[in-house]
Amino acid sequence: MYIAKPCVSGKRTSGPLFAVPQVRKEGQPRTQRTTTTLTMEALTTTLQPLIQPLTQNLPQPIADIGVSLLGPACYKTLIYNVDLTATECVKLGISKGLGIGIIGASSIVKIPQLLKLLNSQSADGLSFLSYLLESSAYLISLAYNVRHGFPFSTYGETALILVQNVAIASLVLKYSGRGWGVVGWLTGLAGAGAALFSEGVVGEEGLKMAQAGAGVLGVASKVPQILTVWSQGGTGQLSAFAVINYLLGSLSRIFTTLQEVDDPLILYGFIAGFALNLILFAQVVYYWNAPTETKKKTKAQKKQQEKPMAADAKDMARAVSSGAVPSYANTTATTGAGKSPSTRRRG
Repeated sequence: MYIAKPCVSGKRTSGPLFAVPQVRKEGQPRTQRTTTTLTMEALTTTLQPLIQPLTQNLPQPIADIGVSLLGPACYKTLIYNVDLTATECVKLGISKGLGIGIIGASSIVKIPQLLKLLNSQSADGLSFLSYLLESSAYLISLAYNVRHGFPFSTYGETALILVQNVAIASLVLKYSGRGWGVVGWLTGLAGAGAALFSEGVVGEEGLKMAQAGAGVLGVASKVPQILTVWSQGGTGQLSAFAVINYLLGSLSRIFTTLQEVDDPLILYGFIAGFALNLILFAQVVYYWNAPTETKKKTKAQKKQQEKPMAADAKDMARAVSSGAVPSYANTTATTGAGKSPSTRRRG
């Protein structure tokens, strides 16, 4: 409990006799600056003398790129003045940085998967249906973002991953014995893309409905892959690198969408995609060293082939030991039997 102290000074002031403390009421916001604000101010004071000579003398082409990404106001605040206390500009800068990072990573995210397919020439653990649904969702999202003029940093990876998906899906068809379907798959995808990018074929309302369906397709595309891994008891040729990048990318896209794109259709798709990517990542961890069902069958077939050979060897050994078969017969059987005895007369 606070006890007020009387004023013991000999001089009478115009204020009250007792010092009454100013107690903050419950629910009232603090007027003091937060720790985060103080930290950002200290960081700004430290960085400004070091970075400003560089940021204030950037080549014009680089400065133009910065302005196009951040806008004139935030570019001047963050880059030119190196002021990190502007919260909204800092969030925008982080969002742009994440977007560019995702686009850069997406350019190689499926390369390990492609290499595994080409080296093994096997489609074990991979679902063509999964790639079909995912590619369809990406194609719709790409057309939706381009036609609405959203910043490229918020969807650029869609185009890059789509190209890699088309190549992987074609290889999955080829290595699973369905090479005849590659032409139909590519033709159908090209026709759908031409229709989606044409306003005369697919209108605005139709595109919105397609984008709503793309979210469902994107979520559904993970389900066949999850079921394939579960049914085969292993990840097979599935690339862990691609799965991890998908997980981190979908999480980052939730943040960038909240910051830069006011569209719930896109946001809900990324949230659902992140949830299923998390399940797929958990499967990769769980089945890390587990062989697939195909590998198990191959091993079982080899064992079945080895059993008759071992049984024949045991039967021969028993016959030799019992005297039913001369000992040289065993030698002949193991070293190249099948040769007919010589008919040449001796002496």
